[in-house]
Amino acid sequence: MRGHEHSVNELSGTVHGFVVQASSVHGGIHVSGPAAPEETPPPWQLPPAVRITDRADALRALEVHRNRASAEGHPTLAAVSGLGGVGKTAVALAWLHALRPDFPGGQLYADLGAQAPEGPADPGEVVARFLRALGVPVGQVPSTLGERVALYRSLTADRRLVVLLDDAATAAQVRPLLPAGRCVTAVTSRRRMPGLSLDGGHVIHLEPLSADAAVELLDATLADGRVAAQPEEARALVLLCAGLPLAVRIAGARLAARPKQGITSMVRALSEERERLEALAIEGDHDVRAALDLSYRGLPPAAARLYRLLGLHPGREFGVPLARTLSGGEAVEALDALHDANLLVDVAEETGGERYRFHDLVRLHAAERAARDGSAEERTTALLRIGHHYLANACRAEQVVEPGRDSLERNFARGVEPGAVAAEDFAPVEGQTAAEAALDWLERELPNLMAVVRHARAMGAPEIAWQLTDALWPLFPRRKLYREWLESHREGLLTAEEEGDGEACCRMLTSGALGRLATGDHAEGLAMFERAAVSFEERGDALGHARTLNYRGLAHQRLGRLDSAAELFARAADALPALGDLRAGALARFNLADVALAEGRYEDAAVDAEASRLVLEAAGDAYNAARAAGLTGRACVGLGRLDRAEAELSAALSALRAQAAGFEAARVLGGMAQLSERRGQPHQARQLYREALSLYDSVGRSGSTEAVEAEARLGALEPPEARARPEAPEADPPPPPAPGTGPSEEERERGGAGT
Repeated sequence: MRGHEHSVNELSGTVHGFVVQASSVHGGIHVSGPAAPEETPPPWQLPPAVRITDRADALRALEVHRNRASAEGHPTLAAVSGLGGVGKTAVALAWLHALRPDFPGGQLYADLGAQAPEGPADPGEVVARFLRALGVPVGQVPSTLGERVALYRSLTADRRLVVLLDDAATAAQVRPLLPAGRCVTAVTSRRRMPGLSLDGGHVIHLEPLSADAAVELLDATLADGRVAAQPEEARALVLLCAGLPLAVRIAGARLAARPKQGITSMVRALSEERERLEALAIEGDHDVRAALDLSYRGLPPAAARLYRLLGLHPGREFGVPLARTLSGGEAVEALDALHDANLLVDVAEETGGERYRFHDLVRLHAAERAARDGSAEERTTALLRIGHHYLANACRAEQVVEPGRDSLERNFARGVEPGAVAAEDFAPVEGQTAAEAALDWLERELPNLMAVVRHARAMGAPEIAWQLTDALWPLFPRRKLYREWLESHREGLLTAEEEGDGEACCRMLTSGALGRLATGDHAEGLAMFERAAVSFEERGDALGHARTLNYRGLAHQRLGRLDSAAELFARAADALPALGDLRAGALARFNLADVALAEGRYEDAAVDAEASRLVLEAAGDAYNAARAAGLTGRACVGLGRLDRAEAELSAALSALRAQAAGFEAARVLGGMAQLSERRGQPHQARQLYREALSLYDSVGRSGSTEAVEAEARLGALEPPEARARPEAPEADPPPPPAPGTGPSEEERERGGAGT
């Protein structure tokens, strides 16, 4: 046997699987165990490279900087700045794609949206996407920016990868996104970013192409000999394009579509447009707009109309279904025409699916054409169609994730029927549930959905702001999208108040206040719940008012006002069942038991928790019934009823682990550790505390009151020489929750069927 000095190991038969060490073994042995998890493949997110001309000096300078940083053992950081359309992204892509053989750890890409109508991308959300791309499960992405950045840099410390941060707004936006180790990061921005020099960055500013280089690019775009046949005209044309690669490619694409047309006609047309396009100038790019106008005039009527309507879209990207909602059966052919004319960028390779976006200058031009060429009725109808497209599809996703939810009424009576809206595709892929697929779609489209919320009043349909916010409710707590949770409810409440919709105001207050509690702003959450309570009372909604009793109690409890919390929970526990909401009444009684446990009133806690569990089980709420059983078990530990405590805690732990409820499972483990302490089993208690702490960490709740208490009790049990917290638990923790596999803990603890 292992550990005995004179033991003899004899083995006969066949061994399958693991190595076995024992004194004597006879017969065949089969040992099974969990399969090793598959390693997450490296992410390859960079968009494809495009042709560049006359940028050898820039590429050489980038390589010199990389070699110097590598020799010094530092990460490589380079910033490429310049005018819109000058080719910053093209240069960065050419450089980074060439590095792929030496950087097998992958490629990360993020559009930081400095020019986006909805504002620059939030670094915390970008880091979260990077973490998921690097294999971090959704449920284990930390909730705060600092924790996300720390994990991101830990994961990249020993990994050779490249990162492209495209269209950055400021150096401050970039800094949290810089990887560690010997990674290479390229940043593009329309602004010079000398601040990145403080971070070891090398800043390169791109100027427009020289006339010769622009002519070369035009020749490559046409590839038909016209440039060689008309060199002077070609030179005049690229000068009118201001040396911007974007403008040269657009002019070249238009000429390529007309093989019999001479370059002279394009030069003449651009020259004639210069005065008329003066008002459209941004950063002095007059001739770019002339080229865009010419491309627009050459479009088929259906494509020109779709171009104008898409210019009204408030987000950065869109898919084919939105185009179908705007232009019906002509959408696909019109999109192809826009793409062929270089007026749309196909981002399918970056994001998957059929998706497009405008270059920033093109988007502004499309919006201007909509204002000039389209009628007011056409613009109004298009805006309503865009808003209702996202509302209708978000409602479909909501019903998949949470069927039968008590939602606010959806109003499609403003000229757009739901049947006129093209359906987005969020069918599950292999290994995915329908709910996961719907949540993925909501999260992927969230920038567009939030843009619609912000622009609802300008669209002429302010009610979309609160209706869409309400439809997004299943997403916010499950994916912990706190910034959007708060912003959308703020805008939804404002529009509901302006329109005088009392029911919508109450929903925005209660759902928004739950977001405040989730982010630790308990005082503001309480104030919002109290406003909702007044509104419910004024409207004569007794059930809505009774639900706010429970919500207000939660806010008081988190503010440490246990007496006030207990009084509100007791009132809710009496009122809600009388008004027909048995489940919410049981949750209020559970919360009452939780306060009693915190105050050491173990008998009261046990009685209320058990009564709550019986009602919740009858209501089919297995999650909250398990929470109640866990609370009963912890109360029994305090009462010294150790056998009952063990039975309750064990049953609760099994149920909570099956539902991937990490935080509540950790609380039960803490109760089991205290039970072991009462039984004089310090070693087992230490193991359980460590397991609980590991679980608190995995769900981002390491700073919670429960986690701090568990750490303190573990410290008191540790021998003096081992008081430091270990890096890993002695026992295997439960598996992390799968993303989107059911209600989040915030959702399941709300206290009512609807907010």
